[in-house]
Amino acid sequence: MAATYFSSKVLLLVVSMSVAVVESAIGVNWGTVALHRLSPDTVVDLLKDNKIEKVKLFDADPGSLKALMGSGIQVMVGIPNEMLQLLSSSSSASDLWVSQNVSRYMVKGGVDIKYVAVGNEPFLNSYSGQFQSYVVPTLMNIQQSLAKANLAGMVKLVVPCNADAYESNLPSQGAFRPDLTQIMTQIVSFLNSNGSPFVVNIYPFLSLYGNSDFPQDYAFFEGTTHSVTDGPNTYYNAFDGNLDTLVSALGKLGYPQMPIVIGEVGWPTDGASGANLTAARVFNQGLVKNVLTNKGTPLRPGVPPMDVYLFSLLDEGAKSTLPGNFERHWGIFSFDGQAKYRLNLGNGFLKNAKEVKYLPSRWCVANPNRDLSTVASHFKLACSYADCTTLSFGGSCNNIGEKGNVSYAFNSYYQIQKQNPQSCDFDGLGMITMLDPSIGDCRFLVGVTDANSLGFRLNGGWTIFLLIIFWAFRMIFM
Repeated sequence: MAATYFSSKVLLLVVSMSVAVVESAIGVNWGTVALHRLSPDTVVDLLKDNKIEKVKLFDADPGSLKALMGSGIQVMVGIPNEMLQLLSSSSSASDLWVSQNVSRYMVKGGVDIKYVAVGNEPFLNSYSGQFQSYVVPTLMNIQQSLAKANLAGMVKLVVPCNADAYESNLPSQGAFRPDLTQIMTQIVSFLNSNGSPFVVNIYPFLSLYGNSDFPQDYAFFEGTTHSVTDGPNTYYNAFDGNLDTLVSALGKLGYPQMPIVIGEVGWPTDGASGANLTAARVFNQGLVKNVLTNKGTPLRPGVPPMDVYLFSLLDEGAKSTLPGNFERHWGIFSFDGQAKYRLNLGNGFLKNAKEVKYLPSRWCVANPNRDLSTVASHFKLACSYADCTTLSFGGSCNNIGEKGNVSYAFNSYYQIQKQNPQSCDFDGLGMITMLDPSIGDCRFLVGVTDANSLGFRLNGGWTIFLLIIFWAFRMIFM
């Protein structure tokens, strides 16, 4: 027993040392659920200008992947949760997905696809197990499809999980949720056997937003008067505590040294109390410093996450606001590629996107000569299409008054309609102005022009379309 124990200790030390030499890298999430979408080529130039060498996509949008060809940027592509059922049940559909979204881009001068994410937070409590049974079969099918394409050694499969997949009162007591123990054992075993990391999304902002008793300073990296003592270890920020909770959960499954990648982490800048530019800058700069110093956590000293993907690169004005109005404001850049605040990712402060093409400097505002007593239905219509979340409590446009609110809603709608004059009519309640109506921190936007954005969105659904046709054919003739 003593010899076995000594050998195990040596083995763990060797593994620990091999992991420790890997330095963290800062990447970004590039989401495209936008009302005003920059050209993918402009976004890739933005990534390169800021020396961002890793990017995570939520799908396999052809426009984005085409723009990434030859860039040298390492890419994680995603399989949406809605596709898991089909891919879990059909190896042919899996082969088609890999062919269309991985193989075709992994050519000389192509895209450096490092990971394929199978689903996105498929085990969220709010999904009530909707996708749970599809994850492992999809992993198996996609792995076989990669092997057929001779890519199994180059592309690693991962399953991005939300932090609600595990739980505990203290980091050392971390364990996966009881309803996930069996499936997590299967997934972690699969990841380990294929040399893949565990990908987790950690959001201290959501802990603060959802719990009035959560200590605000514990969400940041600047020190806290609410540190958490766990045996010999002390935690001074929620990020480290959450990460070590996962480390403990992995240890309970027999994988204490499994590499970890942070798939999403960040702080929003608008749409809720506590979501503002100052807080986002403090959090993200503290996070970058925490990661790049390679100090690790109390349970993994000197061993930081392999990679950390900031959420997110750009604001996405068309995202669902079900989690909160802040959901559209996570970008370190605004929708038009302009840096929101000074942030150093380790390569100097952020640089703005270049050669962004805007619509003319025109805005739609409430007509000051008209009675606005009948404006409610127009306001509701405008905000049902456009993004009015900055008008909500805690938002940057929350205090601009009734006419300001109406003008903001009218203008937001007018810009997504590419400044079509008729879209500013609102039964005569709107008018076009050449004077910027922005007030203080409340920015009235001007849209960007991109003749290709509709085409990119259509192309982005092409693989899903093909798979739907395939599925229908299979159901009819098999």
